[in-house]
Amino acid sequence: MTEAPWPRGAGAPDAAAPVDEAVGTRPPGVVEGFAPQLVVGAGPLLAEFNRAGVLAAADVHVAQRLGRLTGEADPRVLLAVALAVRAVRGGSVCVVLDEAAELTTVDRDDDGDAVVDLTTLPWPEPAAWRAAVERSRMVAAGPDDPAELPARFVDGRLYLDRYWRDEQAVRTTVDRRLRAEVPGPPDDALRAAAVRVFPPVTTPDGRAFTNARQRCAIAAVAHSRLTVLTGGPGTGKTTTVARLLAALQEVLGPGLRVALAAPTGKAAARLQEAVHSELGELTAPDRARVGTVQATTVHRLLGWRPGSSTRFRHDRDHHLPHDLVVVDETSMVSLPLMARLLEALRPEARLLLVGDPDQLASVEAGAVLGDLVARPPVADRLPAVVARVLPDDDVGARDTLRNGVVELVESHRFDDAVGRLARATRAADTAAVLAELRAGSPDVELVEAGDAPTDAHLAGVRSDVVEAGGALVAAARAGDEAGALEALGRHRLLLAHRTGPAGVAVWSERVERWVDEAVGGLAVGDHRGSPWYPGRPLLVTTNDRDTGLYNGDTGVVVDDGAGGVIAVFGDPHAPRRVRPHRLPAVQTVHAMTVHRGQGSQFDRVTVLLPPATSPLLTRELFYTAVTRARSAVRVIGSADAVGLAVQRPVRRASGLREPLDR
Repeated sequence: MTEAPWPRGAGAPDAAAPVDEAVGTRPPGVVEGFAPQLVVGAGPLLAEFNRAGVLAAADVHVAQRLGRLTGEADPRVLLAVALAVRAVRGGSVCVVLDEAAELTTVDRDDDGDAVVDLTTLPWPEPAAWRAAVERSRMVAAGPDDPAELPARFVDGRLYLDRYWRDEQAVRTTVDRRLRAEVPGPPDDALRAAAVRVFPPVTTPDGRAFTNARQRCAIAAVAHSRLTVLTGGPGTGKTTTVARLLAALQEVLGPGLRVALAAPTGKAAARLQEAVHSELGELTAPDRARVGTVQATTVHRLLGWRPGSSTRFRHDRDHHLPHDLVVVDETSMVSLPLMARLLEALRPEARLLLVGDPDQLASVEAGAVLGDLVARPPVADRLPAVVARVLPDDDVGARDTLRNGVVELVESHRFDDAVGRLARATRAADTAAVLAELRAGSPDVELVEAGDAPTDAHLAGVRSDVVEAGGALVAAARAGDEAGALEALGRHRLLLAHRTGPAGVAVWSERVERWVDEAVGGLAVGDHRGSPWYPGRPLLVTTNDRDTGLYNGDTGVVVDDGAGGVIAVFGDPHAPRRVRPHRLPAVQTVHAMTVHRGQGSQFDRVTVLLPPATSPLLTRELFYTAVTRARSAVRVIGSADAVGLAVQRPVRRASGLREPLDR
């Protein structure tokens, strides 16, 4: 597939584009406090959508710029392209014109207070709108149009060309991998290895686990170039990865070259820790066969290329050397990154994607894991192969194997309140969710507060914050690196918004004040007045190859025992140590957004829900938040906010679920 001649940045809001000074007044129907940045000279149609807050200034500027480059002046086409730009900002890959008026939301302040009646906007008549787009000199029409233009219209979906190309690359590569004939090991040897590492078990408390689907995953990876392993919390996804590696090294090895990766440094550290822990439970020969496996970020695996944020050292011309690549937390992988990963694999390499499709998708464009799980069946070969290898196993819906999907359903946790809450959320059962939250369990509770929780509402979270914060500060002051990092995972306050009354900025300051009061001051003694005081929890906000720290990594400042301090990150038993002056951009992390918390787990979690008017309240956000808890979760908010979140799934426009028969 050839590269389009358009700038890579043309497919996304141009942060460097000049932005006109905001002019005019707040449009009718928008509440006080919402001030969209208005573009001078936008034209009547674009200006109307800009004033309403549907289009940001950047959306308008990109559409206008592309219109000037191609000579396209039809305002309906410019509106469609501007909506495609805003769709990417919102996580979609494209905009479906027939559903634009229904699915488009309003850009709001982070507190979610803006309200606009979208039905009053001058939406173009659908048939005429589609016709204008199809004949536009800015738009390639259909998947086979050879024209290299900045946008493409396929089956009612309008894409910025770079995202259409990435979607095509992912879909065609996935289909090719699913249909490929893969020579696997002898059936008897594979069956024996799968049963050995995953025998049926009965726990001391009487719970029986067949482990049939874990064995199915081993057979699928052995016989397919692409396998997707899914499951909710506690179903043993990382346990399956570790034991799968042992089985495959036995039947496909020795010396099977394996790479473990995840989208963020924190998720990679968790994957490595979990795999190493599980390998410790295996026999000495299994441990020797697997050896030492190191997890890294997907970006680092692909290899950074200086001066580029979208291209990597490993690509279609310089493949990764690995025989098997395992990617955990795949729900966080964007469409462009998945396209780069697939093109970097050797054609004969195996890929195992692991994740929970019910979690939040990538903050960038695409919902690749969810799309791959929900696609119509692609290939027929794998169900028959698995049935032949494991004739006595009930592996559930074999149709999912036609897409290489194996879903783990047996929860290896006790039937605890957190697990029941997660399952009710996945099922969109609001009554069951509220019943679980109100059941009086010490592990799950709903603090029914209004939009402004009182001190009484916050008593429980303050107690958890002070307990965890006190342990963190005590360990850090004592130079106990492992103790400080473990304390960092005791409790976390998660929120939907970054700013506003229900945002991280406000609540992080409040939590820091609670801890400061409890410990008699955070920056004391020689550290008075310094930002680098022992016990300061840190969140890395950018990628830094020199230190090996990546966006989303968390750590803590500890006393180094020599009159100074050092920041430690990652595994409590093998921390990464960095002096403060070498740190990349960091911020204090007494609270974080749910998106930031994805890929992490904490003993106890408090979820502070925004008002029910917030557009960020979705099922995926609520599910991701509550499943960050290992043992207990507290939800602070109204029953209305909970119900709205459970009933509102994220809808991301994409064509990846559609079959490609070309």
